[in-house]
Amino acid sequence: MDKSAMKRAYKEAKRPMGVYRITSTQDDKVYIGFGTDLAAKINRHKFELRFGSHRNRELQEAWSLFGESAFDFEVLDVLDHKENPQTNPAEELHVLLEMWIGKLEKEGYSIVTL
Repeated sequence: MDKSAMKRAYKEAKRPMGVYRITSTQDDKVYIGFGTDLAAKINRHKFELRFGSHRNRELQEAWSLFGESAFDFEVLDVLDHKENPQTNPAEELHVLLEMWIGKLEKEGYSIVTL
């Protein structure tokens, strides 16, 4: 496979999309969000937190106080890619996010959305 074919394959690859959470093991707060590229979204959160530039002040303060080892990153649910290009995954991701927020609140977690 030549270099241009490898690039094209990379760009056309379908990345996992869905809902994720960041859990603070020190105070049991859960930060929940969704993304169309879960790995990239989680990596962005980690990068921003490590460099003290996360947009969620509460999460950044907890990270600075407790340290990286006090946080767990987890994918909660993955949304299947639809073959229909007319489908808007953002709408489905919002529904999935709301479902997880309801479930986690029933379990007693304090939820912060990202």
